[in-house]
Amino acid sequence: MSRLRDNGLTLVLLLLFAVSIVGQWVTGWHVALEDAVRHHQPTMSLWAYSGSSQFLSSVFENWESEFLQMSAYVVLTAMLVQRGSSESRDPDAPPRDADLAAQALKPGAPAVLRKGRLARALYARSLGLVLALFFLASFILHWTQSARAAAEEAREHGEIALSTFAYLGDPGLWFESFQNWQSEFLSTAVLVLLSIFLRQKESPESKPVAAPHAETGS
Repeated sequence: MSRLRDNGLTLVLLLLFAVSIVGQWVTGWHVALEDAVRHHQPTMSLWAYSGSSQFLSSVFENWESEFLQMSAYVVLTAMLVQRGSSESRDPDAPPRDADLAAQALKPGAPAVLRKGRLARALYARSLGLVLALFFLASFILHWTQSARAAAEEAREHGEIALSTFAYLGDPGLWFESFQNWQSEFLSTAVLVLLSIFLRQKESPESKPVAAPHAETGS
């Protein structure tokens, strides 16, 4: 039971993810079936739909925006502040991660910090770097699968399909990306500002309920 308690947040989030992506998969398949019938085209099985450009493009389109949001948020909160927000570091507090070489000697410090200056520099930025790599991978998969879907549609209409690289300059790709990016950045900005004045009891994303509005950080 202690393992379930200690990992409950991750487990519940992964469960919600699994339910959501299965829901997207099944309902997207039904939409594809209806579209095929409407256009008098062959239908595909649920398994075949899971590897289709329509499904994969929509999945990675969403993942791309989420990883962009999180990577940008992690990096920007290291450089910028919002006084009074629980989502910001305190601008008046001393640097938390100064002299990592000395901090590496503390009990429990990650062993990688004792591997040298380069290892410390990379590890000190590893969260932002890995999230950025996830964003890049998701963007590439969104781009290539959207290009594949656009090429299939062009051929169905007897048109010349764009190459994958040419599709990188197509407005359709960037429309799909920007429509998600803008919502992610807006929701993050709203969270940063609302956390100045509003509270959520016992949440680490909120300041203590009785904390002053001007208090910065959680």
